[in-house]
Amino acid sequence: MKNMQLAPLCLADLREAVQGEPSLMHVSKQELALLLKKTACRMTSIQAAGFQEVCPIGIIDFNKWEWPQGVGLYGLYNYYRASGDGEYLAYLHGWYSKRISEGLPEKNVNTMAPMLTLAHLLEHKPDPDSLSLCTEWAEWIIHEMPRTQDGGLQHIVSGEANVQQLWDDTLYMTVLFLAKMGVLLKRQDYIDEAIHQYLVHIKYLFDTKTGLWFHGWTFDGRHNFAKALWARGNCWITAGTMDFIEILKLDGGVRRHLVDTVSAQVDSLSRLQHADGMWHTLLDDPSSYLECSATAGFGYGILKGVRLGLLDAKYSVVGKRALQAVIRNIAEDGTVNQVSYGTGMGRDLEHYRRIPLCPMAYGQALCVLVLCEGLLLEPGSS
Repeated sequence: MKNMQLAPLCLADLREAVQGEPSLMHVSKQELALLLKKTACRMTSIQAAGFQEVCPIGIIDFNKWEWPQGVGLYGLYNYYRASGDGEYLAYLHGWYSKRISEGLPEKNVNTMAPMLTLAHLLEHKPDPDSLSLCTEWAEWIIHEMPRTQDGGLQHIVSGEANVQQLWDDTLYMTVLFLAKMGVLLKRQDYIDEAIHQYLVHIKYLFDTKTGLWFHGWTFDGRHNFAKALWARGNCWITAGTMDFIEILKLDGGVRRHLVDTVSAQVDSLSRLQHADGMWHTLLDDPSSYLECSATAGFGYGILKGVRLGLLDAKYSVVGKRALQAVIRNIAEDGTVNQVSYGTGMGRDLEHYRRIPLCPMAYGQALCVLVLCEGLLLEPGSS
């Protein structure tokens, strides 16, 4: 990717074009496409240079097999689908070849994240070794992954068992992959388990007062930790549920239940959106900083939900304001700013306010996703 030639794009002019009402009338599809390519290209060179990582295993460098890279790869795959740029398809295959040859880490919720894109790639280039690997990891989810009470997937991660804990991150990092494998292999047991996980997580993480989601739940004491309505955790639900419904082609009662759940969330988000189009890292706390990765995830999920007819069209304006805010937070070199670092479970709300900001692969990827949706908007749509 280092030799990739990008057409000139003045981001200062583009930021000026997205001020005011969210019609995007002054942003051409060509400008969005160039910005999208620049953002995707920057993702592949993300490194921890100059930033002291808090996570002991290190999660910034793009050449690692962890959850930020898993989300990043999914963003690159969606960029390939939107652009047809074969260079990115080749990059993805090369990335997996290198990481697999180096040896994969232990299986857990977060290391499962890169498997989603690998499963998608099987539809473009069938490969027995990749299929075998994906099947092995999916089987581990079904038969060996630790469970909580009520059969939820315990949020086990590298170095932390998190016994009897449910986190909203799990649905995006692990359950989307399981659903995709269920479709690929025509395994109804995989599909049923993926649906079950969604319903279990809704049961314990959905806040009936606000329609938003708590970051986590523990059966040890039966509580939602700090009761944090954390923005990025919520965006995994907004973005992931739209993809989940699309992957499984859900209909009937399950689809209706998921749509109703996300609609309640989006209705609350529409009231909490900051005037500049972003959301605070603690959604209901105006004193907490505004955060771009969550904003991008919300924008993607809302715009996609409206496009698919899953969300009321009135929320389109919310998604467009989010898209505008994302554009204003992309630097000249394609770096997405105002992205919070990886966030463990907080025992108090101050934990979330103190998470540092730095460029991350998932920040790039979520912005790629919402920019892809921006390309699908009808000119002049309200």
